[in-house]
Amino acid sequence: MGTSVLSLRIDHDLLERLRHRAAKRGMSVQDYVVRTLIRDDFDERFQTAVEETEKFYGVT
Repeated sequence: MGTSVLSLRIDHDLLERLRHRAAKRGMSVQDYVVRTLIRDDFDERFQTAVEETEKFYGVT
């Protein structure tokens, strides 16, 4: 699996908050943002799987 580059333009205050949160976890801002996106993507895919399972079993 390859990698790609994503460039973002964000305001100073948001970048400082990201730096602070990343530093608390001993991470770079880049790693913190990527892990946050991965976690959010997993949550969405998991919720979709739950909904499909409920539809299959007729649970509402």
